[in-house]
Amino acid sequence: MINAEPDLLRAWARNVPPDLPVLIAGPTASGKSGLALALARAQGRVVVNADALQVYDCWRVLTARPSPEDEAAAPHLLYGHVPRDADYSVGHWLRDVAAVLRDDPRPVIVGGTGLYFSALTDGLADIPPVPAEVRAQADARMEAEGAGALLADLDAATAARIDRLNPARIQRAWEVLTATGHGLAHWQDRTGPPLLPLERAHALVLRPDPAWLGARIDRRFAQMVQHGAVDEVRAALPHWSPTRPWARAIGAPELVAHLRGDMTLDQALAAGCIATRQYSKRQRTWMRNRLRHWPAIDLP
Repeated sequence: MINAEPDLLRAWARNVPPDLPVLIAGPTASGKSGLALALARAQGRVVVNADALQVYDCWRVLTARPSPEDEAAAPHLLYGHVPRDADYSVGHWLRDVAAVLRDDPRPVIVGGTGLYFSALTDGLADIPPVPAEVRAQADARMEAEGAGALLADLDAATAARIDRLNPARIQRAWEVLTATGHGLAHWQDRTGPPLLPLERAHALVLRPDPAWLGARIDRRFAQMVQHGAVDEVRAALPHWSPTRPWARAIGAPELVAHLRGDMTLDQALAAGCIATRQYSKRQRTWMRNRLRHWPAIDLP
């Protein structure tokens, strides 16, 4: 259901052209999934995931994937379809979306991973694959030295362009530079044509008030804990590797610390809420800068 400023969003949904694919971007807990589901039901669309953590089969509760009831109400694709130990990048996602668009040219694509949307509408650089040994070296350095050490090694053009507060993006840039001898900016500047140019879609970015969003984040994280997030993390604990992409689910490190006896559940809950708020701030900043030409709705 639509659970954020329903009048505003319903008014938007009534004016969505039925023949165009729809793109809905927004930070975590902003109500975008509810909007996507309502639109899918109203117009007979399929909902396609654009969240880099909701792709993993080990996370449903912790990443706020659509519930089984939501999935029964409308078709949902690219949710929970990737095993935790599989490599999955924006390139993999783009190929999956290309297959969806061949079968159904009018999905509603929804998520909070801005890089997925920019790759979809602006194009994706054709970067050679990173060898496993380079990734292992990057993992080891991240654990021993932190993201700052890898950031210091990057070429100036890449360091100026990437999200310097996102360790995953820093590590990826370091891996590309180490594996290819060229910085990520070099490859991005050779980007091919986009799969779905923005002018061929109906796009929306949600821009919530930070205080309003923060309160929603706190409520939702508490609900996640009540509805099985701790059990979900407990099941993942034997496989835990903090440098792996699947382990970057927001709140997972804090609940791992609780299960290992390093935090009480209340402490883990508070820390998880802080981590989620910080993540949402990075999302809002990225979207404000990189999706500034998208139509937007301010919430509340």
